[in-house]
Amino acid sequence: MNLTRSFPHDTPAQIKEKAKAFYWHLSTVFIEAVKNLSFSADALKTRIAYTNPSLIHELHAKGKNILLVGGHYGNWEWLITSLGIHFPSNVFGLGMPLSASFWQQKLTERRERFGLKVIHSKNYREHILKETNQPFILLMLADQSPGDSSKSYWMQFLNQPTAIPFGTEALANETDAAVVFLNLSITSPGFYSLTFDLLSETPKTLTFGELTEAYTKRLETAIHSNPSLWMWSHKRWKREIPEDLNALRTLQENRFNQKYR
Repeated sequence: MNLTRSFPHDTPAQIKEKAKAFYWHLSTVFIEAVKNLSFSADALKTRIAYTNPSLIHELHAKGKNILLVGGHYGNWEWLITSLGIHFPSNVFGLGMPLSASFWQQKLTERRERFGLKVIHSKNYREHILKETNQPFILLMLADQSPGDSSKSYWMQFLNQPTAIPFGTEALANETDAAVVFLNLSITSPGFYSLTFDLLSETPKTLTFGELTEAYTKRLETAIHSNPSLWMWSHKRWKREIPEDLNALRTLQENRFNQKYR
C-alpha cells in the first residue's frame, strides 16, 4: 500500500520489484546491525565513508549548534554509531527508547561506544541546552510519524498529503542552529557514502515551514533515487488529515511568528 500510493504510475510488477528490493535491503540491514555490535572504529570508517566532514568542523569552529537531519534510509545504525568517531565533542542522537529495557540498554551502549550520547526525545533540552554542551551536534531522524496531526506540518510527500514532525524547525529557531541534511547512499554491498548538505546556517531568516519543506524534499529525492533504502514496512501514513488545512496552517504560522520572529 505504501509503495502503490507513493508510486501511482508504476505497474503492479514494478511495485512488486520495489518491494522485493526493499526486503532484500532490510535483511541486509539486520545483518549489518549485528556486525555493528562488534565493529572497531577503523572497520566502521571503511564501511561508511564521510565525504565532507570539514563542513561540520567549520560550523562547529564558528560556535554554531548543528542539527543533522535525515531519515531511516540506508543503514542508520552505522550512521548513528559512526558520528562519535568523526565528531567526538558534544554529539547527541535523539531517539525513543525500546519497550524492552534490556535491549534498550545494550543497543544504547553500542551506539554510544565511540562518543555519541543517546538522549530521549522527551528530555533532550536538559542535555543540549547545558552550557557545558555548547555548541552541540544533534542527530534527528525526522521521518517518524508525528503524534498529533494538529501539531504537524502538512505537505505533499511521495504523492500524498503527509504529516511531518515540526520539531527540527522549531529547535533550529530556538537554538539558532545550522541545519544539515544527511545524504546517505550505497556505493557497493556493505559500503555507504555520507555527504553533508547545508540547508541553512541562519534558520531565523527563513519563513515558516521553509526549513521543514527543504529537508523533506531532500529526503524525497533520495527515496526516488533508490526506494529500496527507505523503511516501507510499517504504516507510514496513519494520521488523519485535518478538515481545514488552510486554517490550521494560518494558526500554526501565527504561533510560529509570535514565538520566533
